[in-house]
Amino acid sequence: MKRLALAALSLLCLGAAASAQGFGSRGGTPGDFDFYVLALSWSPGFCELDGDRTRNREQCGESSGLRFVVHGLWPQNERGYPSDCGPAGRSPSRIALGEADGLFPSESLARYEWRKHGTCSGSSPSEYFRDVRRARDKVTIPPVLAKADRDQSWTAIDLERAFVAANPGLRTDMMSVACKRGVLQEVRICLSKDLREFRSCQQVDRSGCRAREFTVVAPR
Repeated sequence: MKRLALAALSLLCLGAAASAQGFGSRGGTPGDFDFYVLALSWSPGFCELDGDRTRNREQCGESSGLRFVVHGLWPQNERGYPSDCGPAGRSPSRIALGEADGLFPSESLARYEWRKHGTCSGSSPSEYFRDVRRARDKVTIPPVLAKADRDQSWTAIDLERAFVAANPGLRTDMMSVACKRGVLQEVRICLSKDLREFRSCQQVDRSGCRAREFTVVAPR
C-alpha cells in the first residue's frame, strides 16, 4: 500500500512538473541549468482535487490546516528542463531529510523531489534542501491568502499581482499560476540559480492557468 501511494504521488508530481516546465529530458549534467522554479502547492486545492485523505493523511488530514506548501524546487532551462540526473536508487540520508523538515507536506514527496529534481541541481541532498528553504523563505505569501478562511474567486492575473505586491522585485512575467477544473493548484515562481533574485521565465509564464476565474479553496 505504501509503495502504491508513493507511485501515485510520483505520477501526480510528474504531470504537474511537466505541465509547468514544458518538454523535459531525462538525465543531464548536474548543475547545468539556467534557473530554478519554486512550486508552491495550495494544499486545500490539491486535497479537493487529487488528495486521498486516507493515503495523504499528512497533507489532507482533517487537522492538517496546511495552506501553501513546497511542491518542489526545479532546475529549469529557458526551454525544457533536466530530470533524474543522479544514480538510480540514490536516496537522501536522515540527516539530509532533516533539512527538509516543515517544507514538504510529506517525507515521501521530499524524497521524490530530490530524486527527480534535486539530483540535477549539482548540490548534495543537504545543500539542496537548504536551498529549498532559502527559496521558500524568499517568498512572502499575500496576507489575503495566508489568512484565507473561506473560498475565494480569483483570476490568474489578480493572484499574480497580489504576489507581486507582497514581494519587491517580483513581476508577473516571473511566475505563473496553475489551476485544474476551476480550482487553484499552485503558484510557480522563477528564481536565479543563486536564489538571490526573481527572474523572468517566458516558458513558465506562458504555461499558466487558462481559466477565466478559479476558486481558492479554503482549508477545511
